[in-house]
Amino acid sequence: MRENNKWKYQGDSRYEKIYEKMQLLGIQDVSTKRQSKNGTIVWRLPIKNNWPGNNKSSYIEVASFSTGYVRNQNSGYTNYQLNKRCEGEPEYFKLNNGDYRKFTTRACVLIPLEIDRLEYMMKYCVKNYFIKNANQVPNGDFYPKFMYESAKNENNKIGWRYGNDDEISVTINGHRYKVK
Repeated sequence: MRENNKWKYQGDSRYEKIYEKMQLLGIQDVSTKRQSKNGTIVWRLPIKNNWPGNNKSSYIEVASFSTGYVRNQNSGYTNYQLNKRCEGEPEYFKLNNGDYRKFTTRACVLIPLEIDRLEYMMKYCVKNYFIKNANQVPNGDFYPKFMYESAKNENNKIGWRYGNDDEISVTINGHRYKVK
């Protein structure tokens, strides 16, 4: 973690818990000084990016923005929001014949508090990157699920267990860690 953001994680128990989980999972703060000054924090996951067209040696990066967005920074053609979506307010447009057309969109639910964004980002990343990519090894190789399950059952070195969104744990070499 870069020193310019490390101070945020000291003295507040919610921030300390997030920092501990990020250390455990190997998530690194790769924010530039300018991003930090603007209220943006960029996190690099220890999982390689497998998006076609991207550099296979790059790692997945997600960011928390002071505007309330949480975004994936490099797993597609453009950055995309990871925030939950909700139905927007309907808009009505008058047609030439005098009728009205109702138009609704889906909008992102903004997360105004930074600690809430970080907690949401952690849950999202564990569920969508760590668990869904559990059959990939750090060098980016892909193993079919049956091979991963077989190896996991054979030596039980690493395993993921999850129930609801608030109950996620990882077992590494027989030690179980809760990821909340």
